Order: sequence, then C-alpha cells, then structure tokens
Amino acid sequence: MAPKLLSASTIDGMKVINKAREDVGKLKDLMIDWSNGNVAYAVMSFGGFLGIGDKYFAIPLESFQFEYEDGKDYAVLNVDKEMLENAPGFDKDNWPQHADYTFIDSVYTHYGYGSYSERFPPRTY
Repeated sequence: MAPKLLSASTIDGMKVINKAREDVGKLKDLMIDWSNGNVAYAVMSFGGFLGIGDKYFAIPLESFQFEYEDGKDYAVLNVDKEMLENAPGFDKDNWPQHADYTFIDSVYTHYGYGSYSERFPPRTY
C-alpha cells in the first residue's frame, strides 16, 4: 500500500468537520518539533465570526482523519465540543514558538494519548 501524503501548504485553511459532517473550524498550521523531526501538533482555529474572536487550539495530528470528498480535502476531528472548548490553546497573536514539553504534554494528555515527551524523545546525536 502506498503512503497517503498531504503537503503542509494544503493544511492552511483546511476545513475541519466532525463525524456528523458539521463544521468545527479550520486548520491553520503544523508545529514541527525540530529536536526529533515529528509534527508536535496541528493548530486549529475555532469559534469567532469572520476570523474575529477565533481561539487557536493545539491538537495532536493523530486526532484527525483526512478525507477527500467532492474535490476537497477535509480534516475530520471526532471530539465533542466541550472537550475542544477545554483544550490547551493560545492566543492567535501569541503562538508558542518555543513551547516547552509541559505544554505539548498537556495537549497530548488532554486528548488521551499520554505524554508526548515520553513517546517522542529528542534525538541524540
């Protein structure tokens, strides 16, 4: 089976829906952990109106399923609204560029994946 690939540039603005096909938000970016070469998390905007009042959330990439339907790519996120509203996030004008593992670990444990820093330790050279 061939791998399914998705370019990082395709992520920006990709519509996020839930299993009921309801609009949940939009993907904004991927945060790459340079210490181990992994995508630490996806950044998703949620809430607001016309981009005003949006909240940004960090979500493990493995929480998403990607689908192609009617000529469009979609990210499907199967979490309830309450879990999303209580998820670790940040202000859209203040991204955690140099977040420590405490923040990333809180993202992974919130979604039930366990500690990021234990699953993906930094590479040693």
